[in-house]
Amino acid sequence: MDDYRLKRIYTPAERDDGIRILVDRLWPRGVAKSEAHLDRWMKEIAPSSELRQWFGHRPERFAEFARRYEWELTTDGTKQALVKELLSLSGTVTLLYAAKDERYNHAVVLREFLRRYGHNGAYGKRCEQME
Repeated sequence: MDDYRLKRIYTPAERDDGIRILVDRLWPRGVAKSEAHLDRWMKEIAPSSELRQWFGHRPERFAEFARRYEWELTTDGTKQALVKELLSLSGTVTLLYAAKDERYNHAVVLREFLRRYGHNGAYGKRCEQME
């Protein structure tokens, strides 16, 4: 993997975005599917509805939210398959999200998770530790 980038879905697509993947569970308001310029919508990789609602985009809960979301990424079979798919991609991958807060959202957690565990089989080892 060369680069994971983050971008709000409302920001126009650019040529250097590479592979554009929406990582939100819900389709973003006001965005026509024909104008999103997506390569893939991985809605199942988003945090569970329960976790998303608990977080409520409250910055003071972000550290605990990140910990819980990483737990989901390593213990949920569907999310595991999607993480492995993301890790197998080459070139630039732009993770798209709709949240207004560019600092405290699940895409930030996902990107850092991919960067941390995306080399030398580290993700597989992490999943084994969680079993």
